[in-house]
Amino acid sequence: MADQWQTLVLELFLLLAWVGWWLCAVNWVKAWDWLAQGAWMGVVLLVVLGAIVWSQIAPSELSLGIGHIANFWWQLGATTLLACLALFCGWLQGVLGWLPDEVPIYPEGATADDTHGHEHPVGALHSHDQFHEDEPQTEHH
Repeated sequence: MADQWQTLVLELFLLLAWVGWWLCAVNWVKAWDWLAQGAWMGVVLLVVLGAIVWSQIAPSELSLGIGHIANFWWQLGATTLLACLALFCGWLQGVLGWLPDEVPIYPEGATADDTHGHEHPVGALHSHDQFHEDEPQTEHH
């Protein structure tokens, strides 16, 4: 009996974490744009892949009392419901007009440019360090 309660509490905690992530940590203005540009195909692939993996890790049928849902099909339904819940969180975020704060990825003043302020020859087959021989080296302790 204690195992059932522990499992239920863990499942509810994970569901709340799922909703919290999609509601509070995702900028859905950008996410809707990405989905509209074709990222929805990747999402569908991940949903199906998640169902396949889940059905192989924990194969089982789901009994509903009036019938059974075969292995894989109920996992596909569950992963689809999780994806739909994430989309609902995006819709809700838009209705409420709320956006999460932007988290800067690069330090202030830095850019997404990965050339370190200089270009390397295209197609160079030499090690990266060769292009930094003229720079002062710091010793790591």
